[in-house]
Amino acid sequence: MRGVRWRRAVSQAGRSLAVWAVSTLTMLVLAGILPDFRLQSADGDSATTIAVTAAVGAGVFGVLSALAWPLLVRLLLLVPALVLGLLVFFLNGSLLLIALRLTPSGETEAAPETAVIVAAVMSAVASATGGALAVRDDDAYRRRLYRLADRRRRGGPPCPSTPGTVFLQLDGVGHDVLAAAVRKGLMPTVARWLGDGPDQDPRQGRDRGAGPQRSRDRPPPDGPAHRPTHRLTPWRTDWSSQTGASQLGILHGSNHDVPAFRWYEKDTREVMVCNRPADAVELQRRAVERTGDGGLLTADGASRGNLFSGGADEQALVLSIATRRRSRETRSRAGYFAYFSDPANAVRTALSFVAEVVREVVQSTRARLRKERPRVGRGGLYPFVRAFATVVERDVVVAAVMGDLLAGRTAVYADLVAYDEVAHHSGPLGRDTEQVLGRLDRALALIENVAEHAPRPYRIVVLSDHGQSPGETFRARYGLTLGDLVRAGCGLPVPRRAERTHSGAEARAAVRAALRRPVEEGGEQHRPPGRRSEPIVLASGNLGLISFPDVPHRMTKEEIDARHPALLSTLANHPGIGFLLVRSEEHGGVVLGAYGAETPLDRLDDDPGPLAVFGPGAADAVRRTHSFPHTADIMVNSFHDPADGEVLAFEEQIGSHGGLGGAQARPFLLSPLALSAPVEDGEALAGAEHLHRVLRRWLRESDGPQIPLEPAPEERAA
Repeated sequence: MRGVRWRRAVSQAGRSLAVWAVSTLTMLVLAGILPDFRLQSADGDSATTIAVTAAVGAGVFGVLSALAWPLLVRLLLLVPALVLGLLVFFLNGSLLLIALRLTPSGETEAAPETAVIVAAVMSAVASATGGALAVRDDDAYRRRLYRLADRRRRGGPPCPSTPGTVFLQLDGVGHDVLAAAVRKGLMPTVARWLGDGPDQDPRQGRDRGAGPQRSRDRPPPDGPAHRPTHRLTPWRTDWSSQTGASQLGILHGSNHDVPAFRWYEKDTREVMVCNRPADAVELQRRAVERTGDGGLLTADGASRGNLFSGGADEQALVLSIATRRRSRETRSRAGYFAYFSDPANAVRTALSFVAEVVREVVQSTRARLRKERPRVGRGGLYPFVRAFATVVERDVVVAAVMGDLLAGRTAVYADLVAYDEVAHHSGPLGRDTEQVLGRLDRALALIENVAEHAPRPYRIVVLSDHGQSPGETFRARYGLTLGDLVRAGCGLPVPRRAERTHSGAEARAAVRAALRRPVEEGGEQHRPPGRRSEPIVLASGNLGLISFPDVPHRMTKEEIDARHPALLSTLANHPGIGFLLVRSEEHGGVVLGAYGAETPLDRLDDDPGPLAVFGPGAADAVRRTHSFPHTADIMVNSFHDPADGEVLAFEEQIGSHGGLGGAQARPFLLSPLALSAPVEDGEALAGAEHLHRVLRRWLRESDGPQIPLEPAPEERAA
């Protein structure tokens, strides 16, 4: 044992010396090519003196980075995460200036802006050198990864030998998008897990017909075929196909009364938004109260980068704890400290951040010059938001997951949001999003590699919370927003740009006809009598919600018709709208469509009416949402073209999700064959709550001592 430790110490010392030597050489090279950076006095020094100065400067810079950087990062936890990456450069430059002042010669000099460049290059080169030397040494690699963990278990019970489970959520990646990426060779790690070639068992590799087989136009794989380790299964979201509803259901077993990403609650007179920290706390509280259970991760779990905690003790970058005063280990930004405490990580991520900003500017400029359609604005802060989602969030979450694996946690759930953010603005299909999918696949490969060094075996489950459907925006196609159309249908003033549109003119004509008013003259507009508050119109992708705040209950169709005689017909007959859901005094609830179509909810199975083009499960999803206490007075789902999967977003997004129609409602579940099949033959995996029960079953199958063996109450009821 003593000999092994001695060899490890010698190996570590050798790597440190190599990194120091490369850093010294880098400093000498930079001093030779940068005019504002010198390592000698004005009179000139000997080559030996310059070399010694560079060696001392590099050594002092390395020591300062190792000692001072963790303290600086603790202070930076108070800084917004988007600004943190930019400050990395300036802090590194400051450390270099201090190191140069501490050299024995005292003749070194660097302009502040030059010090930033030198420090960034030296840190990047040192990180690359250390990583390259450690790659050949499994022990060194394992120790390097351990430093990424945000918390180590010290003095605790030994790690169990039963398998742990890591759930990786690829936000917004639809089942068909993943299958296409595998066929194109964009995600080799996923392709290897699914297996390919003549030795593949179709029943195992496809989850009994649910997943993709090799298509005839797909070229055969290079090299030997891999036996599949995972199965690919599609699942169906609820009507509200967005992260808030899906992840709440997956992690906490209930997404009851979450009708959309944002909605108005009449009893509190508040607009609820799923990604607002205070609202996320409330939604999680309601789910826990409804199920009587803390969540999927209550047994030795970790939640990373999610909207909700899932009941995990270990939490980082979790929105629902962002407003709480917690210990450093569990507050929302703890994950940033764990990652950026290593200056090499900080510099590498900061450089990648800048590169991603440049990439977005280039890609958006190219799309504008080519006059690509559809297209939305991608200026302002969006390049920085994209870089944060695709670089900073990804790096920090992946590092936290690696730390959890090496710490031996039983269940880990992490969300990677990169694809979803890019697809909203670039579209779900195309070169921009394909590049993101490739980088996500490399993150999966890295996590798989780390799992091999973990103190217990791990089963890696990859899933998505929803897909994305392509299509131009409602505003781009018709020249007005859903809010403009609602105001016109209510006879309220609308912006001048909306007045001139065909839709706006039709809506105003419908109002005049319904009220038996003459044609307007002189630009005059009719406004309904009385002082009534205006309707609140909210959008969640291609799902719209209309509420009348001055009416304390959910209005019925009859009440809406009496108040605004032309509104429902104006909406239902608009070509950009697929169907409406309203409450009915006669039928309880009805779906309205064009040309006077009106189908009671209890007859949708026999006559789906306007829901026919939205596929199987649409009727169940609509009926379930109708039962929610906070469903809007009018629920509006946009037009959907089943031929190309297009929807029309009520938000400024050309890749959208939130309602019914197309790929947004068809995410995927990629699970190890060692786990039981998600569903039986012929059964559909429908809804986030159903998926929660499947994941709970898989945790019980690991048969760990901390996992309850009795079925959960909701599973017994199912």
